[in-house]
Amino acid sequence: MGERRSEITGYRGERTLSDRIEANRRQWAERLAVHLASGFYDVAAFKAGRTSLRSIELEEVGSVADRDLLHLQCHFGLDTISWARLGARVTGVDFEPGAIETARALADELEVAGRFVCSTIDDLPNALEAEFDIVFASYGVLMWLPDLDRWAEVVAHFLRPGGTFHLVEFHPVVGALGDTEPTLQPFYFLGGPLRWDHDTDYANPSHVLEHPSYEWVHRVGEVVNALVGAGLVLESLREHPVAPEQFRPYMVNDPDDDRWWRIPGDPVPLTYSLRARKLATPSP
Repeated sequence: MGERRSEITGYRGERTLSDRIEANRRQWAERLAVHLASGFYDVAAFKAGRTSLRSIELEEVGSVADRDLLHLQCHFGLDTISWARLGARVTGVDFEPGAIETARALADELEVAGRFVCSTIDDLPNALEAEFDIVFASYGVLMWLPDLDRWAEVVAHFLRPGGTFHLVEFHPVVGALGDTEPTLQPFYFLGGPLRWDHDTDYANPSHVLEHPSYEWVHRVGEVVNALVGAGLVLESLREHPVAPEQFRPYMVNDPDDDRWWRIPGDPVPLTYSLRARKLATPSP
């Protein structure tokens, strides 16, 4: 893991929110080539037909055939294209231009219909006019967002009445886990922004990232309250003892599914999933 420090240290570089978002964009541009070459994403296997979706999101979202699906923070589009392969009419959104260009090229190569839009979440209503049956986001997305209330407003904006939002995300308690043993460290209530220097990439831990990043810690209650505040109705919230990557050395493969990792004894949740619905008619 990289060196973490709070912005209160008085770092002389990125001071404004837009500066921090741009720093994150630079880091994700750097990550793109690493990810395309990594076994973690295994683009060759994906091109051959392997889905990038995992059991939690497949179970949570259910059938997407002939439905309009918006994928927020889609990176270079593997999950977006996977949903299209299952019959959805897909739109993927990411703030990094190279990732969007790669997603478009990959969809064209695989002859999969899909629309890809380069935009931040906050500005998406200005970049896209559409309504969707499903809005979806997964794994490591909320930490890059400083304003959950605005995020939830955008989710609600793009859902048509009766539509559902599905989130599968790392549990914020993960950040509190010790590096060498599953003890809990102060983290859950830190908020942010937290600045990371000399971090390693999750898809290739031997790659030390040149650019710093800024992250925000969002508690599960804050996520739920933001969605409810945007007018959505929470239908389910589930916590899971598994994660899609080995972010601590004491994690082991799930014996029933080697695409999942868990801590022996399942002492804490590692991911959570939620479903929220936009009412077909506004509540009084």
